[in-house]
Amino acid sequence: MNDSAQVAFDRQAADLDHRTHTLGSSRSLAARIGIHLQTMLERLVARVSQLPDTPVYDSAMFPWTQYLESQWRLIRAELDQVMLARERLPAFQQILDEVRTITTDDQWKTYWLLSAGMDCRENQARCPETTRLLRAIPGASTAFFSILAPGKKIPPHRGAYNGILRCHLAMIVPEPAQHVAIRVGNHICHWQEGRTLIFDDSFNHEVWNDTDGWRVVLFIDFARPLRQPWHLLNRAFLGIARFLPLLRRANRRHRDWKRGYYQAQP
Repeated sequence: MNDSAQVAFDRQAADLDHRTHTLGSSRSLAARIGIHLQTMLERLVARVSQLPDTPVYDSAMFPWTQYLESQWRLIRAELDQVMLARERLPAFQQILDEVRTITTDDQWKTYWLLSAGMDCRENQARCPETTRLLRAIPGASTAFFSILAPGKKIPPHRGAYNGILRCHLAMIVPEPAQHVAIRVGNHICHWQEGRTLIFDDSFNHEVWNDTDGWRVVLFIDFARPLRQPWHLLNRAFLGIARFLPLLRRANRRHRDWKRGYYQAQP
């Protein structure tokens, strides 16, 4: 049994459809209180959601995905230009400190196009078609090219908040495709170039790329559709995220990276 098959076998043997925090063995009182409040908020979001509370969704539930998929080759053409300078792109944790719990090497690269409080105008100018398509997605709050190196694994973890859903539009899927995957809850999903995958990243999930090639997706976070007035409140809540210290630090780090990157461009 190869590594990918063993991972799939092991994951299917356990019930992983949960939102439990699994990283870190000890937590302060403040952290425990924060997790309790988060749990209460997420229960409310699940009750007022227009969608079922499930780890993975059928893309057909989101009408905008059909047009996005139809335009994927335009995005791929812009990505190909970005990938020419792949080695100079920032690793995820170089921008966002908080992901150091799941990655510390340079094998998960990013190219940011949209994020709360982050100035991505130079990157957007290099990817005008991608930017146009992102602006048509209702409630889109974050977007970047997520670039995984050969052999890279992202350990089991959960996202920040179930008021956000995540879309992956597959750009580059290396062969053998069955050896590169994401597990969300009990669901093991494989990407297909030009197709979207939508999931709730607040469920336990992990990623592996057991191939010799690079895996690239257009990573998009967007507001979960909720019943009113909760939908407007959720959008407002996401809008003030730019003032969070972690995102303000991310903006400063991205600005520093841009300065060095674009000064060296011809």
